[in-house]
Amino acid sequence: MTFIDSNWFRSTTTADEGFDGTYPTNVVVRNNGSCFYLPPGIFKSTCKIDITWFPFDDQRCEMKFGSWTYDGLQLDLQLQDDGGGDISNFITNGEWDLLGVPGKRNELYYNCCPEPYIDITFVIIIRRRTLYYFFNLIVPCVLIASMAVLGFTLPPDSGEKLSLGVTILLSLTVFLNMVAETMPATSEAVPLLGTYFNCIMFMVASSVVSTILILNYHHRNADTHIMSPWVRLVFLTWLPKILLMHRPGQGNNGNSYSSTSRPSSVQTDRKTINFPDVELKERSSKSLLANVLDIDDDFRHNYRGGGTPTPLPATFFRAVYRNNEETNNGGGPRLQEQGIVSSHTCISADYELAMILKEIRFITDQMRKEDEAHSITRDWQFAAMVVDRLCLIIFTLFTIIATLAVLFSAPHIIVS
Repeated sequence: MTFIDSNWFRSTTTADEGFDGTYPTNVVVRNNGSCFYLPPGIFKSTCKIDITWFPFDDQRCEMKFGSWTYDGLQLDLQLQDDGGGDISNFITNGEWDLLGVPGKRNELYYNCCPEPYIDITFVIIIRRRTLYYFFNLIVPCVLIASMAVLGFTLPPDSGEKLSLGVTILLSLTVFLNMVAETMPATSEAVPLLGTYFNCIMFMVASSVVSTILILNYHHRNADTHIMSPWVRLVFLTWLPKILLMHRPGQGNNGNSYSSTSRPSSVQTDRKTINFPDVELKERSSKSLLANVLDIDDDFRHNYRGGGTPTPLPATFFRAVYRNNEETNNGGGPRLQEQGIVSSHTCISADYELAMILKEIRFITDQMRKEDEAHSITRDWQFAAMVVDRLCLIIFTLFTIIATLAVLFSAPHIIVS
């Protein structure tokens, strides 16, 4: 054993960064003339990082040892162990796992010199521990994406449907900034986690746009929009059948009519007056008043002939009036004396009934217009429900497929 000052010292350093090995360390000289020199020190080197699979990535960093001055005939470097570097004393790191440090002896020939130049290259293979990133970035991102999907189950009238989508979009922006801070600034590769976050952010942004379309459809009415035939065909016929959706209260016949029983005659004191068969239509509003008001149109259609139409209510009133007069007075001169009064009374009743019918027809028309407007509004609301259900299915499938694609495309998923 001797000191380094009394021995010839080779100029062997790392090729990446200068290392000062001037610390006085003993050199072991063996009987065969070989020397064992182990200077203490911390070797620092730089290597290129591939972040394509971040945070499921493996990195390979090379450290090259050789002489700048002496060729292979003057200085022959040999590996002490064919397995590479000794990692038995490696201290476990919280972020990286050391998989191995294989070494290789290289002989290089240059054009300037016929002698070989020898170097020893160690490859440090490390793997990132993904447990931290999995539970602090990926799992929250999946939960936020699920909340964005569940936003399609909120009713449009709640008022929080759009606010939820915007809040989720802001949350994903915060998580994406956290990912950007943990990665090296490089434009050579796009990390896997960044790709996943961008896909989820695109999905959430698309869900916000879809929510705006849904709210637009939901709040449309007959005064502002007319549903085009292709919208009615797609959103009210085709898609509900594909999505297995049925409108509440709608039977198999759609807007079918059902007949309602009504008395066919009215029994007066002395005479039975028969009514023609008038079918009452069941309105979508289920209103008894609407059924009563529809009788006017049915009477007018059933009694309309080639001549001047005679209102049925006035005819019916005169018949009942004359019948009551005959019953009370027994006919004779008394009835003839009151004929003029009866005629004037019937004329006055005809006028009053005509005015009443006019008002009833106006009310009936207004109720029909309201029913039509409500029907158009309900059509738009149902179309919004169909779009809501369609977006729920599409974005759910997109989230599941994107998550599975990211997890299964990675070299490894979880390394604790």
